[in-house]
Order: sequence, then structure tokens, then C-alpha cells
Amino acid sequence: MKTKQQTASHLFEISTISKQIIFVSLILLCLTSIISPPIALLLGLLVANLSGNPFLDFNHKAITILLQFSVVGLGFGMNATSALSAGKEGLVLTIASIFSTIILGTFLGKWFRIDKKTSHLISCGTAICGGSAIAAIAPVIKSDEKQTSVALGVIFILNSIALFLFPYIGHELNLSQREFGLWCAIAIHDTSSVVGAANKFGAEALQIATTVKLARALWIIPIALITTVLFKNKQTRIKIPYFIGLFILAMLLNTYVPQTAIIAPSLVLLAKIGLTVTLFLIGAGLNLSVLKTVGVKPLLQGVLLWVFIATVALIAIIHFS
Repeated sequence: MKTKQQTASHLFEISTISKQIIFVSLILLCLTSIISPPIALLLGLLVANLSGNPFLDFNHKAITILLQFSVVGLGFGMNATSALSAGKEGLVLTIASIFSTIILGTFLGKWFRIDKKTSHLISCGTAICGGSAIAAIAPVIKSDEKQTSVALGVIFILNSIALFLFPYIGHELNLSQREFGLWCAIAIHDTSSVVGAANKFGAEALQIATTVKLARALWIIPIALITTVLFKNKQTRIKIPYFIGLFILAMLLNTYVPQTAIIAPSLVLLAKIGLTVTLFLIGAGLNLSVLKTVGVKPLLQGVLLWVFIATVALIAIIHFS
């Protein structure tokens, strides 16, 4: 006869296997054209909070790899000349928004009495490129696991909202493809949500948003250097987003090498599927325990910074660009 401990262990094993089957089935569903990126994010949120993510230990690494693959793949659907024009157009807005957001974030952090490192991570994540910026800045300031987790939690929560909210606002305000692409790239934190929202709005918006966002991501390097001075830490290495170089290479091949047209559509399709799975995994990493660790003050700082950058960028794009 089986002991109670053996029975409980067996039931736990079945439960774990069931969770894995549900999780893998949903990923396979995301590989089809049935599931859009926003719906994939919702499915991830549901599975994280109802049955749980059985592969949570691998979640972050998988997101990083898939997102980089997807961004490079999208480069095969873009024209270098148009992308360069979009990048120049968003340069002034990028510089102004990055530094104003970080300065405002510093003041808000002091006002709300938020831990200095947590506040700086939230500010950099909002100003540059979400989770990627936080991952690059965290070792520079030597933040601990809790400080990094809180900052990532704030950014991922707001990213999830942006994926649904921005296309709705864009349509309500009758923004052009160009206007929406620029707005997405400046006001949405993570590249994954920028690409997801812009793709939902249109092809031109996608091209502009991806190019401007990746150009913005390069500001991780100077901001990290400034951070080493502010936090008096000169012994850490700065993580450079090398995949952006592969994105540029893909774009150049698509523009100047005619033979690339044979495989380019397939690569772009794979990239969009990869993005859908990425957003599912992001949602699957946002369970209640992550949400509880965030806290009210850091979330309020993130929301206020987000409202600031989104509002100022939108006004500047509509009236001055």
C-alpha cells in the first residue's frame, strides 16, 4: 500500500505534468495565426495566475533570446533609407525625453522616499527601453535581487497595459502611421510591447517604431556611463545590446541585396510569431507574487513617469514634428 507521503508526491507529480502540458499547449497555440500578440499576453497572465508557470526559472532567458531573434527578423522587412529617416526624425525627441524622464524620476524617488537604486532602475527603464535597460543598469549600481525585481515588475505591468491602451488611443486621436510609430517608440517601455502595439496599428508604424526604439536602446551605453559616476562605481562592465547590429545588418541586406527577397517574408513571419510567444512568456512571468513585491510607491513613480513621457511626447509629435 502507498503511504500518504507517496500519494501526495504522486499527486504533485501529476499536477506538475498537467501544468507543463497546459503551458506547452498554449505556446503551440501562439505559434499559429489564431493568437494575436495582445491575446498572447493575456493568455500568459491567465496561466501565470491560474495554473502557474512550470518553467519560471527559464522564463527570463527565453524572453531575451526570443525578443532578440524577433527584432533581427523584423529587420528583413524594413527599408534602410526609410529607417534612417525615421531615426533622424526621432533623435531630438529621444534625447529630450530620456534626460527629462530620468531627472523627473530622481525627484519623484526622493519625494516618495523610494530606495535610490530601485528609483533609478525604474527611471532608466521608463526612459530608455524597459527591462533591457534595467538589466544593463542593475550590475552598474550593484542592485540586489529585490530592487531589480521591483523595477522589472513596475515596467512589465505598465508594458502589459500599453499593449492594449496605445492602439486604442491612437485610433481615437486619428494618429497617422508615422505619428503613432514615433509615439510608441518613445512612450512605451519595452521593445516587445512597442513592436506589438505598432504591428497592431500598421506596417509603416511598425517600421518607424522599431527603428526609433532600437536607436533609443543604444542610449543604454551613455546612461550607464553617467550612472557609474553618480553611484561612484567604476569597476563594472556595461552590457552593450549587440543584437541591434544584427538588426541593422538584416535591414541593409533587405534593402541592398535583391536575393534576400527570397527568404525575407518567411523570416519576418517567424519574427512575428517569435514576438507573440515572447509576449506570452512576459505575461506568464507576472504572477501575484511578482505584483505584490512591487509596492504602491514604486508603482506610482512608474505610472507618473509613464504619463509624463507619453503626454509630452504625444503633444510634441502632433504639434511640432
